[in-house]
Amino acid sequence: MVQNRPIKDQLSILKNGLNDELKNILNYWIKNTPDEVYGGFVGRIDENNQVVVNAPKGSVLNARILWSFSAAYNLTKNPDYLKYAESTYHYIIDHIIDKEFGGVYWSVDYEGKPLDTKKQVYANDFTIYGLSEYYIATGNEDAKKSAIELYNLLVEKSFDTKNTGYLEAFTRDWQPINDLRLSAKDANEKKTMNTHLHVLEAYTTLYRIWQTDELKLQIETLIHNFLDHFIDPKTYHLLLFFDEDWNNKSGLISYGHNIEATWLLQEAAEIINNELLLEKIKAINILITEAAIAGLDDDGGLWYEYEPADDHLIKQKHWWVQAEALVGFYNTWQITGDEKYLTIVEKNWQYIKAKILDKKNGEWLWGRDENGEIMKSEDKAGIWKCPYHNSRACIEIIKRISI
Repeated sequence: MVQNRPIKDQLSILKNGLNDELKNILNYWIKNTPDEVYGGFVGRIDENNQVVVNAPKGSVLNARILWSFSAAYNLTKNPDYLKYAESTYHYIIDHIIDKEFGGVYWSVDYEGKPLDTKKQVYANDFTIYGLSEYYIATGNEDAKKSAIELYNLLVEKSFDTKNTGYLEAFTRDWQPINDLRLSAKDANEKKTMNTHLHVLEAYTTLYRIWQTDELKLQIETLIHNFLDHFIDPKTYHLLLFFDEDWNNKSGLISYGHNIEATWLLQEAAEIINNELLLEKIKAINILITEAAIAGLDDDGGLWYEYEPADDHLIKQKHWWVQAEALVGFYNTWQITGDEKYLTIVEKNWQYIKAKILDKKNGEWLWGRDENGEIMKSEDKAGIWKCPYHNSRACIEIIKRISI
């Protein structure tokens, strides 16, 4: 942070900046992404800010749009945000949810017809997440009902009753599938840290509107999955890929997921009011945060990944990793009171403003490569590029700064 400036003033400046950026992010999506012909939002906008005609529409994209506009409305009460949340909700109900077999399609075509019909647990949990936040915004009982139905389906079809945890993916009718991967870069394994982290996030938000003992137990079990399996007790990095019996299948380190997990695990323990788990999580959060510091560049950006087996550091700086760094390091400052973490937050925010915000077209760039150049041929909006990590970072820190 700026030397000799009182922390209260520093936080006020940060909060104002994030308030402005939240407006900028959502204004970009309002201006550029509604599909005026086929409904919902366009499936893809390329790096040149051009809409890709007839691009598929991802369920994760739509669920994250629903969450972002709902959460922004819950924070600001801006009626425009509610309008777009309602539009997204109806699109998901009408096109994304599989009326025959339950769950959500991975994608639909530009007209809203089923395209990739596999049932990826990751997409289903984000839909629970978005529907739950939308219920908080509107009190729409049908949205709550749909979220609960998706939860029950995941527990029935995906939860491993023998070993705990969630299996990664299924066919449209919830049968085993050979290709379990979320994307081409992922290992083809039955249990992944990424999916479990966002199942936990979805269930945490669902618990805000539906407090049952069963759901509480599921949240506790997921937290223990992290404590027992995903968090490496030697390095305090997160292990990413496992087989069905919890045998580790990868040594890859994802700095963004490391720092993201810290505050999401803590949020889950807080929402179920489990003090014992909360104290464990707070203590281990500090260790995970310290491990993640190894991924920080001198300019304040957080690198993407590191492969210890090859001693290979991927020095890309993706937009979502920077967003998670803001919240994770801020959260660790709140736990410890150690201003070094707040300094990291400020330096990271300065990096985001200088290198990640798209000054020309709006929103955030996909990222910077190892030479500091803008990464080419990457989406501005698409299956993975959504108004979620960045709007969530703004919302989360705005809520945490009480001045």
